[in-house]
Amino acid sequence: MLAMTKLFAGATAVLMSAATAIASENAGENNASGALPFSAWDIAVFDTPWALAFLDDDEMLVTEKGGRIWLVSTKGDKQPVEGAPDVVYGGQLGLLDIAPAPDFKASGLVYLTYVEPNSESGALALARATLTRSESKASLTDLKVIWRDEAIEGGGQPGGVIAFAPDGRHIFLTVGDRMRPKRAQDLSTPQGSIIRLTLDGAPAPGNPFETRKQARPEIWSYGHRNPYGLAFAPDGELWAHEMGPRGGDELNHIKPGLNYGWPLVSNGDQYSGAGIPRHSTRPDLAAPAVYWTPVIAPAGLTFYTGGRFSDWKGSALIGGLAGMSLSRITFGDGGAAHEADRWDMEARIRDVAVDPDGYVWVIEDDTEGRLRRLEPK
Repeated sequence: MLAMTKLFAGATAVLMSAATAIASENAGENNASGALPFSAWDIAVFDTPWALAFLDDDEMLVTEKGGRIWLVSTKGDKQPVEGAPDVVYGGQLGLLDIAPAPDFKASGLVYLTYVEPNSESGALALARATLTRSESKASLTDLKVIWRDEAIEGGGQPGGVIAFAPDGRHIFLTVGDRMRPKRAQDLSTPQGSIIRLTLDGAPAPGNPFETRKQARPEIWSYGHRNPYGLAFAPDGELWAHEMGPRGGDELNHIKPGLNYGWPLVSNGDQYSGAGIPRHSTRPDLAAPAVYWTPVIAPAGLTFYTGGRFSDWKGSALIGGLAGMSLSRITFGDGGAAHEADRWDMEARIRDVAVDPDGYVWVIEDDTEGRLRRLEPK
């Protein structure tokens, strides 16, 4: 049974972000109202889906924030996955990301994140389980929490996005500031950070703060607000995006030990209208490669390496909630990034993925959120 704890909604609504650190304001909007370079096919419908992850050429997993997991074929056949954990559901909280282990074909292991019903606000948890599949049944067994955020006081903004290192030996996880901004600068808590773990959930050896007294040894980078996108580029570099306050959504090139500034600096303002020092005032803090105004409220991040959209090779694809959009980011020398395209999807895009055949898939953030396959025209 799902733990349906009613919580206040997170503060992601009034975002006003800005263009890129190297480009002009509103970059990418030249294509926002133009003809789409793809056709979008409706495949299935879900109740407030949060994440999708491909298992193979034919099947994927889709999570619903209320606590359901579905095994879905590329034709749209849906099979419920038994054994999903209880979750705190409300606002930004609930069942979040899901990802097959790097050795999934051999082990059957999947990793998932969710907000646990162990208090009113719930702790962000990372769990691992075995997925079994047959024609008549799909289930998770031996589910075990391998890491949790013990500093659970707070509200929304849990983060919870999973990315595996290219070598398949480590797992990276975004942890939001839980609407306690000062914690993003406090190394004694994982909130407001990106962490790096072994596949068993322990702090990975060689993390930048493992020898610092009172610092959490799993922290990889910090000074993050609400990171809902995390992915490795084809060249092995790690990228993440996060929602700003009233402005200042960011795409960041993630490096070990760096401080990305929140809440000391931002390219947005407080919801009250009070100003925040800009990144340009603190060159000692890592500045975003891209930031947006007006808001897109980024959600979901993947890199395109398929063959169907040949012009997109190496690009990042980012969903937009407030922007109701799909953005394509291109990269240049020295980590420079630019929003090359932004397409109007007429719906809040929660996640984006690429299947083994090179088609792009998106899910919509809605009580009747569509799973859609994008094919080149």
